[in-house]
Amino acid sequence: MKTIKDSVHDHIEVGGVARALLDTPEVQRLRHIKQLGTVSLVYPSANHTRFEHSLGVYHLARQALSHMGIEGRAAERVRAAAILHDVGHGPYSHNVEDVIERHTGKYHEDVEDVIEGGPVESVLEDHDLDPDRVAGLIHGEGQYGGLVSGELDVDRMDYLVRDAHHTGVPYGTIDHGRLVRELRFVDGELVLGEGNVQSAESLLVARALMNPTVYSHHVARISKSMLRRGAERLIASGIDPEELRRMDDHDLLVALRTSESTEGIARRFAHRDLFKRAVWAEYRDVPGDLLDMDHETTVECEETIADRAGVEDDAVILDVPAYPKMTESSTRVVVGGETRQLDEQSPLVRTLQHSQLNQWRLGVYAPADAAERVGHATEAVLGLDTDGTLISDVRPGLHTTLDRFGAGNQ
Repeated sequence: MKTIKDSVHDHIEVGGVARALLDTPEVQRLRHIKQLGTVSLVYPSANHTRFEHSLGVYHLARQALSHMGIEGRAAERVRAAAILHDVGHGPYSHNVEDVIERHTGKYHEDVEDVIEGGPVESVLEDHDLDPDRVAGLIHGEGQYGGLVSGELDVDRMDYLVRDAHHTGVPYGTIDHGRLVRELRFVDGELVLGEGNVQSAESLLVARALMNPTVYSHHVARISKSMLRRGAERLIASGIDPEELRRMDDHDLLVALRTSESTEGIARRFAHRDLFKRAVWAEYRDVPGDLLDMDHETTVECEETIADRAGVEDDAVILDVPAYPKMTESSTRVVVGGETRQLDEQSPLVRTLQHSQLNQWRLGVYAPADAAERVGHATEAVLGLDTDGTLISDVRPGLHTTLDRFGAGNQ
């Protein structure tokens, strides 16, 4: 048994298959992937990694298994999946995941090819564990998959507390100790035991507060969008998308610096000379045909805006987030001896779901000296004026109210 000092959970004891997996290249690579991607450009201390987080997930999974009395090979599979759950991540965590998925069809949960034929597979087989079943747990499959990847998984319990700790933002603080102790299996379904509606609510409140403050902070979104553009250009210049997927943060920065098509983006990152907001639009004011745009249509729209603003094509980034979801709202809680879905039981959860829509923003970003021109051009291309009034002769049907900011990023 090895003991590791952790900034969040104090001492973490690692033994068995998890101890052996720690020293595989696939897990050690996670030391070089930031948990929060580019959020450190907003919160300078947010430099924690996927490696630390994986240890935390393992620790909470181990506690949950102990409290529920789950032992033997089933428990060892869960512990292995907890340590390995993030080995499929590309550089900068979720920041370039959309680009990687578009070109490879793989998300970070797709770890089969990372495990197969390498040191991880050897370790699992040495401990008499089926690699396919461990990979299935990472996908949330089987009775115990929900512990690793589900509405009540130990993954989010760790990252909320860890992200709050390292950013200095207090909103992610939750009673993860109670949540782990109160996990139960009822009819094969992972639930929170009787009297834990408020515990479940606290998880959703923390997530709802951390989202606009940390995960979707406008600087994080701008830098993420710039990084995605850099990744797209690297692939267009000939880098194999699978090679990009297996890079760490340092590899990606070097690739950006040494490619002629991306050296400007790399320089902006090095100097924190980020694009600014030219447009910032609320969800309720954005029509469906903008929300449903695919990548190719988004690129065409960026080019049209750039042409109208009289700037280079690469001076405009259109950032349309996905429809906001709160999967945790389907968490099951025992109330009066009956298992109920949290959003059916809790008026607070329904309020938080509505709050997510209020926090959603469509963004258009441009260099500081072009932001005003790009803002006006965006209004024209989308059929708007500064008051949100439709310009009838340009793309009728797009009724978006746009808020324009001239302030700096922070």
